[in-house]
Amino acid sequence: MDPAAEVATERRPEWLKIRLHTGPNYREVKGLVRGLNLHTVCEEAHCPNIYECWEHRTATYMILGSICTWRCAYCAVQTGKPMPVDWAEPFRVAKAVQVMGLRHAVVTSVSRNDLPDGGAEVFARTIRAIRALNPECTVEVLIPDFRGSEDALRTVLEARPDVLNHNIETVRRLHRKVRPAGRYWRSIELLRKSKEIAPGIPTKSGIIVGMGETKDEILETMADLRAAGVDLLTIGQYLRPSKNHWPVVRYYTPAEFEELKVAGLKMGFAHVESGPLVRSSYHAWEQVDEMRRRAAVENG
Repeated sequence: MDPAAEVATERRPEWLKIRLHTGPNYREVKGLVRGLNLHTVCEEAHCPNIYECWEHRTATYMILGSICTWRCAYCAVQTGKPMPVDWAEPFRVAKAVQVMGLRHAVVTSVSRNDLPDGGAEVFARTIRAIRALNPECTVEVLIPDFRGSEDALRTVLEARPDVLNHNIETVRRLHRKVRPAGRYWRSIELLRKSKEIAPGIPTKSGIIVGMGETKDEILETMADLRAAGVDLLTIGQYLRPSKNHWPVVRYYTPAEFEELKVAGLKMGFAHVESGPLVRSSYHAWEQVDEMRRRAAVENG
Protein backbone atom coordinates (compact mmCIF):
# COMPACT_ATOMS: atom_id res chain seq x y z
CA MET A 1 0.00 0.00 0.00
CA ASP A 2 1.08 3.60 -0.56
CA PRO A 3 2.22 4.85 2.87
CA ALA A 4 1.47 8.42 1.83
CA ALA A 5 -2.13 7.60 1.01
CA GLU A 6 -4.79 9.19 3.17
CA VAL A 7 -7.46 6.51 3.22
CA ALA A 8 -11.09 7.57 2.81
CA THR A 9 -12.78 5.95 5.79
CA GLU A 10 -16.17 7.63 5.55
CA ARG A 11 -19.22 5.81 4.27
CA ARG A 12 -19.86 5.81 0.56
CA PRO A 13 -21.49 9.03 -0.61
CA GLU A 14 -25.10 9.11 -1.75
CA TRP A 15 -24.23 8.99 -5.46
CA LEU A 16 -22.54 5.59 -4.98
CA LYS A 17 -25.53 3.81 -3.50
CA ILE A 18 -26.61 0.93 -5.74
CA ARG A 19 -30.19 -0.11 -6.39
CA LEU A 20 -30.87 -3.84 -6.55
CA HIS A 21 -32.65 -5.05 -9.71
CA THR A 22 -33.48 -8.72 -9.23
CA GLY A 23 -36.43 -9.07 -11.58
CA PRO A 24 -37.16 -11.84 -14.09
CA ASN A 25 -34.44 -10.79 -16.55
CA TYR A 26 -31.79 -10.83 -13.84
CA ARG A 27 -32.83 -14.31 -12.77
CA GLU A 28 -32.94 -15.54 -16.37
CA VAL A 29 -29.45 -14.25 -17.15
CA LYS A 30 -28.11 -15.77 -13.94
CA GLY A 31 -29.65 -19.12 -14.86
CA LEU A 32 -28.25 -18.91 -18.39
CA VAL A 33 -24.72 -18.23 -17.15
CA ARG A 34 -24.95 -21.13 -14.73
CA GLY A 35 -26.53 -23.50 -17.25
CA LEU A 36 -23.82 -22.91 -19.86
CA ASN A 37 -21.02 -23.07 -17.29
CA LEU A 38 -19.78 -19.58 -18.11
CA HIS A 39 -18.05 -16.88 -16.12
CA THR A 40 -18.80 -13.16 -16.17
CA VAL A 41 -16.66 -10.28 -15.00
CA CYS A 42 -19.90 -8.94 -13.51
CA GLU A 43 -19.70 -11.61 -10.80
CA GLU A 44 -16.00 -12.39 -10.57
CA ALA A 45 -14.95 -8.73 -10.22
CA HIS A 46 -17.90 -7.78 -7.97
CA CYS A 47 -19.11 -5.18 -10.47
CA PRO A 48 -21.56 -2.71 -8.87
CA ASN A 49 -23.68 -2.60 -12.03
CA ILE A 50 -24.52 -6.30 -12.18
CA TYR A 51 -28.14 -5.81 -11.10
CA GLU A 52 -28.82 -3.06 -13.64
CA CYS A 53 -27.01 -4.77 -16.51
CA TRP A 54 -28.43 -8.25 -15.97
CA GLU A 55 -31.93 -6.86 -15.61
CA HIS A 56 -31.35 -5.21 -19.01
CA ARG A 57 -30.09 -8.57 -20.35
CA THR A 58 -26.47 -7.52 -20.83
CA ALA A 59 -23.37 -9.19 -19.44
CA THR A 60 -19.61 -9.19 -19.96
CA TYR A 61 -18.39 -12.73 -20.52
CA MET A 62 -15.05 -13.72 -19.02
CA ILE A 63 -13.26 -16.46 -20.94
CA LEU A 64 -10.22 -18.60 -20.09
CA GLY A 65 -11.62 -19.56 -16.71
CA SER A 66 -12.08 -17.59 -13.50
CA ILE A 67 -8.58 -17.82 -11.99
CA CYS A 68 -6.05 -15.12 -12.89
CA THR A 69 -2.27 -15.44 -12.91
CA TRP A 70 -1.94 -11.77 -11.89
CA ARG A 71 -2.54 -10.41 -8.40
CA CYS A 72 -3.61 -6.79 -8.80
CA ALA A 73 -4.12 -4.86 -5.56
CA TYR A 74 -7.56 -3.53 -6.54
CA CYS A 75 -9.15 -6.56 -8.24
CA ALA A 76 -11.56 -9.10 -6.74
CA VAL A 77 -10.93 -11.83 -9.33
CA GLN A 78 -9.45 -14.99 -7.79
CA THR A 79 -5.74 -15.57 -8.37
CA GLY A 80 -3.81 -18.82 -8.47
CA LYS A 81 -3.13 -21.72 -10.81
CA PRO A 82 -5.64 -21.65 -13.73
CA MET A 83 -7.51 -24.62 -15.11
CA PRO A 84 -6.67 -26.05 -18.57
CA VAL A 85 -8.09 -24.18 -21.57
CA ASP A 86 -11.69 -25.12 -22.38
CA TRP A 87 -11.83 -25.12 -26.17
CA ALA A 88 -15.62 -25.50 -26.17
CA GLU A 89 -16.02 -22.24 -24.24
CA PRO A 90 -16.19 -19.97 -27.35
CA PHE A 91 -19.27 -21.82 -28.63
CA ARG A 92 -21.00 -21.59 -25.24
CA VAL A 93 -20.38 -17.85 -25.12
CA ALA A 94 -21.79 -17.51 -28.63
CA LYS A 95 -24.85 -19.52 -27.61
CA ALA A 96 -25.41 -17.27 -24.59
CA VAL A 97 -25.20 -14.19 -26.81
CA GLN A 98 -27.79 -15.78 -29.12
CA VAL A 99 -30.19 -16.67 -26.31
CA MET A 100 -29.91 -13.20 -24.79
CA GLY A 101 -30.44 -11.56 -28.17
CA LEU A 102 -27.49 -9.20 -27.73
CA ARG A 103 -26.67 -6.63 -30.37
CA HIS A 104 -23.30 -5.83 -28.77
CA ALA A 105 -21.31 -8.51 -26.93
CA VAL A 106 -18.38 -7.78 -24.62
CA VAL A 107 -15.80 -10.50 -23.96
CA THR A 108 -12.91 -10.22 -21.51
CA SER A 109 -10.64 -12.68 -19.73
CA VAL A 110 -8.38 -13.29 -16.79
CA SER A 111 -4.67 -12.84 -17.45
CA ARG A 112 -3.10 -16.17 -18.46
CA ASN A 113 0.66 -15.82 -18.26
CA ASP A 114 0.80 -19.63 -18.21
CA LEU A 115 -0.22 -19.79 -21.88
CA PRO A 116 2.32 -19.07 -24.66
CA ASP A 117 -0.09 -16.69 -26.43
CA GLY A 118 -1.79 -15.41 -23.28
CA GLY A 119 -5.10 -16.82 -24.52
CA ALA A 120 -5.19 -14.85 -27.78
CA GLU A 121 -6.37 -17.84 -29.83
CA VAL A 122 -9.34 -18.38 -27.51
CA PHE A 123 -10.28 -14.71 -27.94
CA ALA A 124 -10.13 -15.11 -31.71
CA ARG A 125 -12.24 -18.28 -31.67
CA THR A 126 -14.81 -16.60 -29.42
CA ILE A 127 -15.14 -13.63 -31.76
CA ARG A 128 -15.66 -15.94 -34.74
CA ALA A 129 -18.11 -18.16 -32.85
CA ILE A 130 -20.23 -15.18 -31.83
CA ARG A 131 -20.28 -13.93 -35.40
CA ALA A 132 -21.24 -17.36 -36.76
CA LEU A 133 -24.34 -17.59 -34.54
CA ASN A 134 -25.08 -13.87 -34.32
CA PRO A 135 -24.12 -12.18 -37.60
CA GLU A 136 -25.78 -8.87 -36.65
CA CYS A 137 -24.08 -8.64 -33.25
CA THR A 138 -21.02 -6.41 -32.81
CA VAL A 139 -18.18 -7.76 -30.64
CA GLU A 140 -15.98 -5.86 -28.21
CA VAL A 141 -13.00 -7.56 -26.60
CA LEU A 142 -11.30 -6.38 -23.42
CA ILE A 143 -7.89 -8.02 -23.60
CA PRO A 144 -4.95 -8.43 -21.19
CA ASP A 145 -1.57 -7.06 -22.25
CA PHE A 146 -0.34 -10.44 -23.59
CA ARG A 147 3.02 -9.44 -22.04
CA GLY A 148 3.53 -7.16 -25.02
CA SER A 149 3.34 -9.91 -27.66
CA GLU A 150 2.60 -8.43 -31.06
CA ASP A 151 1.84 -11.91 -32.44
CA ALA A 152 -0.86 -12.44 -29.80
CA LEU A 153 -2.35 -9.02 -30.53
CA ARG A 154 -2.40 -9.79 -34.26
CA THR A 155 -4.21 -13.09 -33.58
CA VAL A 156 -7.04 -11.18 -31.91
CA LEU A 157 -7.16 -8.37 -34.47
CA GLU A 158 -7.25 -10.81 -37.39
CA ALA A 159 -10.60 -12.05 -36.03
CA ARG A 160 -11.86 -8.48 -36.61
CA PRO A 161 -13.47 -7.42 -33.32
CA ASP A 162 -15.56 -4.27 -33.61
CA VAL A 163 -13.76 -2.70 -30.64
CA LEU A 164 -10.34 -3.55 -29.13
CA ASN A 165 -10.27 -2.61 -25.45
CA HIS A 166 -7.35 -2.72 -23.03
CA ASN A 167 -7.57 -0.91 -19.71
CA ILE A 168 -4.70 1.21 -18.44
CA GLU A 169 -6.51 1.21 -15.06
CA THR A 170 -4.41 3.80 -13.21
CA VAL A 171 -1.81 6.53 -13.57
CA ARG A 172 1.87 5.93 -14.27
CA ARG A 173 3.07 6.62 -10.71
CA LEU A 174 0.73 4.06 -9.15
CA HIS A 175 0.79 1.47 -11.91
CA ARG A 176 3.53 -0.81 -10.56
CA LYS A 177 2.09 -0.56 -7.02
CA VAL A 178 -1.43 -1.66 -7.88
CA ARG A 179 -0.58 -3.80 -10.93
CA PRO A 180 2.76 -5.45 -10.05
CA ALA A 181 2.70 -7.73 -13.11
CA GLY A 182 1.74 -4.91 -15.48
CA ARG A 183 3.75 -2.16 -17.14
CA TYR A 184 2.27 1.25 -17.88
CA TRP A 185 4.11 1.88 -21.14
CA ARG A 186 3.61 -1.71 -22.29
CA SER A 187 -0.14 -1.13 -22.10
CA ILE A 188 0.14 2.18 -23.94
CA GLU A 189 2.26 0.52 -26.63
CA LEU A 190 -0.26 -2.32 -27.01
CA LEU A 191 -2.99 0.22 -27.79
CA ARG A 192 -0.72 2.14 -30.16
CA LYS A 193 0.30 -1.05 -31.94
CA SER A 194 -3.35 -2.08 -32.33
CA LYS A 195 -4.02 1.12 -34.25
CA GLU A 196 -0.96 0.52 -36.39
CA ILE A 197 -1.95 -3.06 -37.24
CA ALA A 198 -5.68 -2.45 -37.71
CA PRO A 199 -6.38 1.28 -38.02
CA GLY A 200 -10.05 0.63 -38.84
CA ILE A 201 -10.76 -1.05 -35.49
CA PRO A 202 -11.61 1.47 -32.72
CA THR A 203 -9.55 1.19 -29.55
CA LYS A 204 -10.74 1.80 -26.02
CA SER A 205 -9.28 2.04 -22.54
CA GLY A 206 -10.43 2.70 -18.99
CA ILE A 207 -9.21 4.44 -15.85
CA ILE A 208 -10.43 3.89 -12.29
CA VAL A 209 -9.86 6.82 -9.96
CA GLY A 210 -9.69 7.25 -6.20
CA MET A 211 -6.55 5.21 -5.52
CA GLY A 212 -4.31 8.16 -4.65
CA GLU A 213 -3.68 9.82 -8.01
CA THR A 214 -3.89 13.55 -8.64
CA LYS A 215 -6.07 15.25 -11.24
CA ASP A 216 -2.97 16.25 -13.22
CA GLU A 217 -1.87 12.62 -13.29
CA ILE A 218 -5.29 11.56 -14.61
CA LEU A 219 -5.07 14.17 -17.35
CA GLU A 220 -1.53 13.02 -18.18
CA THR A 221 -2.75 9.42 -18.52
CA MET A 222 -5.64 10.53 -20.70
CA ALA A 223 -3.18 12.42 -22.91
CA ASP A 224 -0.93 9.34 -23.17
CA LEU A 225 -3.92 7.24 -24.25
CA ARG A 226 -5.01 9.80 -26.81
CA ALA A 227 -1.47 10.04 -28.19
CA ALA A 228 -1.65 6.26 -28.73
CA GLY A 229 -4.77 6.79 -30.86
CA VAL A 230 -7.34 5.53 -28.35
CA ASP A 231 -10.88 6.42 -29.48
CA LEU A 232 -13.09 5.52 -26.51
CA LEU A 233 -12.44 6.19 -22.83
CA THR A 234 -14.17 5.17 -19.60
CA ILE A 235 -13.51 6.74 -16.19
CA GLY A 236 -15.05 5.36 -13.00
CA GLN A 237 -14.68 5.38 -9.23
CA TYR A 238 -12.56 2.71 -7.57
CA LEU A 239 -14.52 0.71 -4.99
CA ARG A 240 -12.54 -1.47 -2.61
CA PRO A 241 -13.62 -5.14 -2.92
CA SER A 242 -12.43 -6.05 0.59
CA LYS A 243 -10.23 -4.86 3.45
CA ASN A 244 -7.37 -6.84 1.90
CA HIS A 245 -7.37 -4.71 -1.25
CA TRP A 246 -5.91 -1.28 -2.02
CA PRO A 247 -7.73 1.42 -0.04
CA VAL A 248 -10.02 4.07 -1.47
CA VAL A 249 -8.14 7.32 -0.96
CA ARG A 250 -10.98 9.58 -2.04
CA TYR A 251 -14.38 9.61 -3.73
CA TYR A 252 -14.77 11.83 -6.77
CA THR A 253 -18.00 13.79 -7.13
CA PRO A 254 -20.29 13.56 -10.18
CA ALA A 255 -19.22 17.11 -11.07
CA GLU A 256 -15.56 16.06 -11.12
CA PHE A 257 -16.38 13.14 -13.41
CA GLU A 258 -18.16 15.56 -15.72
CA GLU A 259 -15.06 17.78 -15.77
CA LEU A 260 -12.92 14.81 -16.78
CA LYS A 261 -15.40 13.95 -19.54
CA VAL A 262 -15.24 17.47 -20.94
CA ALA A 263 -11.44 17.39 -20.79
CA GLY A 264 -11.37 14.06 -22.63
CA LEU A 265 -13.63 15.27 -25.40
CA LYS A 266 -11.42 18.34 -25.83
CA MET A 267 -8.43 16.00 -26.21
CA GLY A 268 -10.16 14.34 -29.13
CA PHE A 269 -11.64 11.11 -27.76
CA ALA A 270 -14.65 10.09 -29.84
CA HIS A 271 -16.59 9.24 -26.68
CA VAL A 272 -15.93 9.52 -22.96
CA GLU A 273 -18.09 7.64 -20.45
CA SER A 274 -17.28 9.18 -17.06
CA GLY A 275 -19.14 8.70 -13.80
CA PRO A 276 -18.96 7.17 -10.30
CA LEU A 277 -20.31 3.75 -11.31
CA VAL A 278 -18.86 3.62 -14.82
CA ARG A 279 -16.91 0.48 -15.65
CA SER A 280 -15.17 -0.51 -18.87
CA SER A 281 -18.15 -2.34 -20.36
CA TYR A 282 -20.89 -0.20 -18.78
CA HIS A 283 -23.33 0.87 -21.52
CA ALA A 284 -20.72 -0.31 -24.05
CA TRP A 285 -23.27 -0.49 -26.86
CA GLU A 286 -24.17 3.17 -26.31
CA GLN A 287 -20.50 4.17 -26.50
CA VAL A 288 -20.12 2.48 -29.87
CA ASP A 289 -23.35 4.03 -31.18
CA GLU A 290 -22.24 7.50 -30.05
CA MET A 291 -18.83 7.11 -31.68
CA ARG A 292 -20.48 6.10 -34.96
CA ARG A 293 -22.93 9.01 -34.79
CA ARG A 294 -20.07 11.45 -34.28
CA ALA A 295 -18.12 9.95 -37.18
CA ALA A 296 -21.18 10.19 -39.45
CA VAL A 297 -21.63 13.87 -38.59
CA GLU A 298 -17.94 14.66 -39.11
CA ASN A 299 -17.94 12.86 -42.47
CA GLY A 300 -21.05 14.69 -43.63
